[in-house]
Amino acid sequence: MPHEVAGKRRSTLSLNTDGERHPVENSLAVAAITIGLLALVLGFIPDTHFFGAIAGVIGLPLALYSQMISATTGERWLNVIGMIASFVGAAFALRHGGFNP
Repeated sequence: MPHEVAGKRRSTLSLNTDGERHPVENSLAVAAITIGLLALVLGFIPDTHFFGAIAGVIGLPLALYSQMISATTGERWLNVIGMIASFVGAAFALRHGGFNP
């Protein structure tokens, strides 16, 4: 097996690269990137600017908090992508009308 190291099988799609479990940190990192990408998509569409602004306002502090308590590099990658996506999505949403329904 190409991913076999010293008799152990290594998973390539794991956020727990340090061998320990981090369920809270992993959940927050996945939530941060999901809400960030949602904010980006909704903020880019002019008709959904209100929901994009809400997702951006929720996603950015969530990603910042998740970054603060993250334990592994994989979690940090997801957090940074979520932060950027939330910020850009909120900016697009504000440009298209923001919180004005």
